[in-house]
Amino acid sequence: MLSVFEFILLGLATFRLARLFVYDQITTKFRLLFQMEEENVLHDGTVEIIISGKGTGIRRFIGELLACHWCVSVWFSVILYGGLLFFPFLFTPIVIIFSVAAISGIVQTITNYFI
Repeated sequence: MLSVFEFILLGLATFRLARLFVYDQITTKFRLLFQMEEENVLHDGTVEIIISGKGTGIRRFIGELLACHWCVSVWFSVILYGGLLFFPFLFTPIVIIFSVAAISGIVQTITNYFI
């Protein structure tokens, strides 16, 4: 059973890891291996970007998965929790690093809001 502290760390690490793969610019080239982006101009002139999976089979599945932060979060939480259970010496530093990065991002967002 996880302590409350471990649960919070795991949640923060999952949040940050999911954002890294779904939204962050650094993983754009990785995502484009599995996704297509299509621009759709709306009636009011705004541009909507539609993301869909590229290809078929597992490639399309991964592309669709990477378009959904909720879906990616589920899988990353399974990986991180399983890693903590079976390989704590390897996954504990990973969880801590991504948790600290998540807290940093949250603090930065709050700071930007008030400044």
